[in-house]
Amino acid sequence: MKKIIAILLFSFVYQIGFGQHLSAYNLRFNQLAGRWDEAMPLGNGMLGALIWGKGDKLRLSLDRADLWDERQAMPDLNRYNFKWVQQQVDKKEYGIVQQTLDAPYDTKPYPTKLPAGAIEFNISRLGKVISNVLDIKTALNTVKFESGVVFNCYIHATKNQGFFGFENLKDTDVLPELIVHNYAGNEKATNDNTHAGQGLQKLGYAKGEVIKTANTIRYRQPVYDGHFYEILIRWTKMGNKLIGLWTVTKDAPADIPAISEKAKEPTGWDSHVKWWAEFWNKSSISIPDELVQRQYYLEQYKLGSVARKGAPAITLQAVWTADNASLPPWKGDFHNDLNTQLSYWPTYTSNHLAEGKTFTDWLWKVKGESEKYTKAYFGVDGINIPGVVTLSGYPMGGWIQYSQSPTVGAWCAQHFYWQWKYSMDPQFFKEQAYPYITQSAKFLEGITFLQNGVRKLPLSSSPEYNDNAITAWFKEWSNFDLGLAKFLFKAAAEVSQVKGDKAGQEHWLTILSQLPDFETNETGFAVAPGQNLTSSHRHMSPYMAIYPLALLDVNRPEDKIRIINSFKQLEAKGTKGWCGYSFSWMACLYARAYEADKAIKQLQIFASNFCSANSFHLNGDQKGGQYSGFTYRPFTLEGNFAFAQGVNELLLQSRGGYIEVFPSIPGNWSNCSFKNLRAEGAFLVSATYKNGKAMYVRVVAEKGGRLNIKLPKGAFTLAGKKLKPQNNIVSVNTKARQKLVFVAKG
Repeated sequence: MKKIIAILLFSFVYQIGFGQHLSAYNLRFNQLAGRWDEAMPLGNGMLGALIWGKGDKLRLSLDRADLWDERQAMPDLNRYNFKWVQQQVDKKEYGIVQQTLDAPYDTKPYPTKLPAGAIEFNISRLGKVISNVLDIKTALNTVKFESGVVFNCYIHATKNQGFFGFENLKDTDVLPELIVHNYAGNEKATNDNTHAGQGLQKLGYAKGEVIKTANTIRYRQPVYDGHFYEILIRWTKMGNKLIGLWTVTKDAPADIPAISEKAKEPTGWDSHVKWWAEFWNKSSISIPDELVQRQYYLEQYKLGSVARKGAPAITLQAVWTADNASLPPWKGDFHNDLNTQLSYWPTYTSNHLAEGKTFTDWLWKVKGESEKYTKAYFGVDGINIPGVVTLSGYPMGGWIQYSQSPTVGAWCAQHFYWQWKYSMDPQFFKEQAYPYITQSAKFLEGITFLQNGVRKLPLSSSPEYNDNAITAWFKEWSNFDLGLAKFLFKAAAEVSQVKGDKAGQEHWLTILSQLPDFETNETGFAVAPGQNLTSSHRHMSPYMAIYPLALLDVNRPEDKIRIINSFKQLEAKGTKGWCGYSFSWMACLYARAYEADKAIKQLQIFASNFCSANSFHLNGDQKGGQYSGFTYRPFTLEGNFAFAQGVNELLLQSRGGYIEVFPSIPGNWSNCSFKNLRAEGAFLVSATYKNGKAMYVRVVAEKGGRLNIKLPKGAFTLAGKKLKPQNNIVSVNTKARQKLVFVAKG
């Protein structure tokens, strides 16, 4: 069976072309990782595992995406609301706000994401580990020992079960042990600098009972208010092999089918491999930078591991919650001040819309809670989701400038807009995109007011600037809030037009026209009126209008001045205040301005300095502060996924109603190519760049419609006919599923 699978996979890799084999990007070591955040990661969106070594044990840290403690720590938001905050700011009595709305996040151990448990195997008699490989083509981890024993494990792509197996065991017994987390004991959290702060025992759960049989282990962990989760491990011996399955369930008894040698597919391997083959076949790239390309494919692997229909959206660590006896970094929550949004950036261009839709599915699922929160805290109708939020949509508090910001919903609404624009799915537009965008706009209209013909926000902020001090609030629009408001009202007008609601379109355009211009000066984009960027800072919030909102275009002279001046100011202040995700975001900003060499440099810095050995983004500079003053190592995923989008932005961009192919190619790239990257309008694009020149561009019009495309430099033909671009853009009316091939002349 393995030989057949290998042949099929070879055929698949050959078909995606570019001479690139996914096996070149596998994680390979000659030992087990010594800590959880360097472990081999496996996942299927709902279940996750980290494979590493703890003492003389091989450890599988188990996780499930919807395991949460959602006990509420926030006060009554009908009383301590946005108007109340405004009053305290006006009175300059802000300490009470910090104590009431900020402090619960740090002082209470809940709400929080929960780790599940661990499986351990005593490998002390198996000899030295000589090979530890994660095959990203099939999401299979294989560990080889000098004794000849081989360990394999994977999590099924679509079934909520994990597999483990030992081969060549001979006379050695290696049986699984269940390790229960310390929710009720006194074990101290390990001091591994994960920005977690509190041990799991602070949650105060009762200890569950471990029930063992000859070939099973079952454990039920009580959590809060009658909720529980179960872990079940089942195994069987087959000669010199040990084969086992495990699962984790929430509020339901765990069950796993018995393992039978006679079953055609005893562990589901064939269907698992099929899913991953289809995932990898969605798109591919080939670039001449080995470091960046390897990191890109590892990001794509992680994306396939953490996003799946029916599973929750991607949290800070998704299905890889910290296994260190402590709460996960920043409680493993949904951080909507950038983390969730950046995590989904690459899904659209890299043609993984199903994975991207897990975000809008979750936002839609918690829409009712978002509406309740909006009415309670802001006192108006419409939708605005909290910036720091639980699985079910409950606000968690924290620095309220972003955790309860009035523009969080606008940024989340962009993903409904993107999911529609990249898919052109009429059902999704009608049922979700149109209502979510317009209801978000309704809220933002309701919370703003007119003063001398100019629409204003009662209090504005720019995430993480001046932290949570009273000086973090501005009485005039920050460029972060203003950019999101401009985007949202513009999008509301567009979706109203498509819906056939002319009155709605005119209304939103009127609201849009009431907004002021961005605050810019010789330093480019200011943080807010009277507040320039005066020091290095991690959050690129003042530059939202450049990317991801794309309200500015460097091709327009007036925009170019503001963009270039902004970059000069950023460069002058340096990167000492940046985290890893800052470099990924900056790569996207540079790519949008056609500054390709600077963009690729940001990606190289991210991959070399801000990632663990297993490719996890650790926020801080892991080379002692070469580029950043942050040298800690809390693991979060948004930097990883924003990195992947930084690569996509070099190759294909959707901007201002047209597609641009090879928009930002670094000067030392002579050859690169990509297949089936996706652009707005539901166009799939493939292209080859050889010896410093674009050779061809192929477009598949998935839904049909007007194609506006900016081809690379040079003359191109379409169906043998010479093209006559207008302002460097070729326009073609297409039919659904039509294929067009633009061929370079000469």
